[in-house]
Amino acid sequence: MVAMSVRTAFLAVVLLASSAIAADPVSVFILAGQSNMVGAGQVEANRNRNDGRGSLEWLVQESANRAKYRHLQDEGGRWTERADVRVWFLGRTGGLRPGFGGNEKQIGPELGFGTVVGDAYDEPVVLVKIAWGGKAIGKEFRPPSSGGEVGAEYCQLVDLSKQTIASLDKVFPDLAGKDFQLKGIGWHQGWNDRVNQAFNNEYEVNLTNLIRDLRAELEAPDLPFVIAETGMSGLNEKHPRAVSLMAAQKAVAERPEFRSTVAFVPTQAFWRDAQDSPSKQGYHWNSNAETYYLIGEAMGHAMLELCRPALSQKAPR
Repeated sequence: MVAMSVRTAFLAVVLLASSAIAADPVSVFILAGQSNMVGAGQVEANRNRNDGRGSLEWLVQESANRAKYRHLQDEGGRWTERADVRVWFLGRTGGLRPGFGGNEKQIGPELGFGTVVGDAYDEPVVLVKIAWGGKAIGKEFRPPSSGGEVGAEYCQLVDLSKQTIASLDKVFPDLAGKDFQLKGIGWHQGWNDRVNQAFNNEYEVNLTNLIRDLRAELEAPDLPFVIAETGMSGLNEKHPRAVSLMAAQKAVAERPEFRSTVAFVPTQAFWRDAQDSPSKQGYHWNSNAETYYLIGEAMGHAMLELCRPALSQKAPR
């Protein structure tokens, strides 16, 4: 799928999960999926919408849980930016901070995920985020092993993963000379398969094939893979397609071949109702920033559990 020079560069700089770990490697995680991986969590408080509830500003400054999120702002009320956790999102780059969602006024799961993994590793961390709205595994992300036409976004996911990781020393020049180790993939996707009965029926098979095929493409047979549940509408969800798709996501992680290398993260408990959120877009978690943060945080903890045998923990302080 990519030119030989890119493939050679990719293999030269990426120490895959089965390889020996060099001194002070940069840990790389791919975050992939559709619009809820892109992220629609609102950063700024809109006082005309539920008095700002559900925005990141409200969460940090006014919510009952604000102490948990105070690290996201400094004493002057400015958003903090982590130098030890970098983000590449389809060409947008920088230290981990709010603003790597669908636009600079939104967040996705990367903020919570990056906080968790950044706190766990002494070495730098890079999040390579590759996601587009409105994409199904049944079509756009369709992997080769599922037969039929391979999805265009599947091909882009593979190509961009290789190309970006191969060039991270140029994207972040201060990391030049470091080894880059691909540690895992986080996946949050499913709405476009959830609303299509045919895609819904084959979701478990397609996601299983996606994991196998991505591991083969990246030459990492046991690469950790975390699946975040498509849990919009919360714990009271009754729609048959929604229920069956979530069951399929969980079933993939429970397959014997994926034992200890694939994890399923329940997300329904992170749902926040529209009256406590910036929007009524249920398919985008009502644009609730806490929801997106908690999804990413849970994905980060699940990823660390999968990586734990090789995890370099931060030294006690």
